[in-house]
Amino acid sequence: MVDLSTTYLNMPLAHPVVASASPLGRALDDIRRLEDAGAAAVVLPSIYEEEVEAEDEITLALVEQGSWTQPEAGDYFPARYREVGGLDSRLEAIRRAREACEIPIIASLNGSAPAGWVEFSSEITQAGASAIELNIYRVPANLSESGAEVERQWLDTVAAVRAATELPLAVKLGPWLSSPGHFARGLVEAGANGLVLFNRFYQPDIDLTTLTPKPDLQLSHPYEIRQALLWIALLRDRVAASLAATSGVETAVEVVKYVLAGADVVMTASALLRHGPQHIGTLRDGLADWIAGRGFEDVGAMRGRLAADRLETTEPLLRAQYAHMLLSYDPAAA
Repeated sequence: MVDLSTTYLNMPLAHPVVASASPLGRALDDIRRLEDAGAAAVVLPSIYEEEVEAEDEITLALVEQGSWTQPEAGDYFPARYREVGGLDSRLEAIRRAREACEIPIIASLNGSAPAGWVEFSSEITQAGASAIELNIYRVPANLSESGAEVERQWLDTVAAVRAATELPLAVKLGPWLSSPGHFARGLVEAGANGLVLFNRFYQPDIDLTTLTPKPDLQLSHPYEIRQALLWIALLRDRVAASLAATSGVETAVEVVKYVLAGADVVMTASALLRHGPQHIGTLRDGLADWIAGRGFEDVGAMRGRLAADRLETTEPLLRAQYAHMLLSYDPAAA
């Protein structure tokens, strides 16, 4: 039998296939279903700072409605909204999942301000999460703000969260960076134990009827693995961090490619939304079959075989490949 065991964020896992953050991880029964289907670990849906604070404010407004109609009732309810609002339910979900499941439960945090990241990460730690994934999402729309300033804010945030928790810390980052390798090294120096490549940002479409922006969620497709495939290959053994691949995972083929490039784990959400949690077993078994068919004894023997440091030349990964593809394209064969 092929040994599929791997390590991610210093956590031993049975195999590399991890359920990424998605609606499938909202309820405890769904998380259990993912575990029963064979997920090596589960990343819970992101805790959004804005969403929690909005829920807290609504809750407070409802709780305090009418409280000042009688003078003696004016200070009955707590002044701090955080004590009665939306974050508590998410922390309770983490606690229940950790108690009910044997696999690691990774909390995902998406903050909008440094104070929110730090406070939430501390509370997530107390709730018992196995690790934290910082989901960096911010559109740098300020035209006077440089790329260096944006990256510095992210690095400062990671350093602040690192100081607030001892949990393993992964950073899920987007691909729009002037120098992803340099930034990846900076994240590790700031305290990140792992990198998740790459986040899929959902830009709005335009509704031609209402002439307003509208949300347009598109599930990922296999062709989207290329950018993460490239950077995982370039970063493998060059940064002291776990590498997680995400986006574009539909079949075991994508899992195999990501691991060959150097991924420690491969995360998927879209495929599970399309095919159901049982698809995890299909991905895991397909990886095992490929490894066995190639004569490898375990997943470690094939991991990183196509990483940049193991290739005779990195040109196939870089500009030469770009030029070759364009110059050799035959429209008649397309």
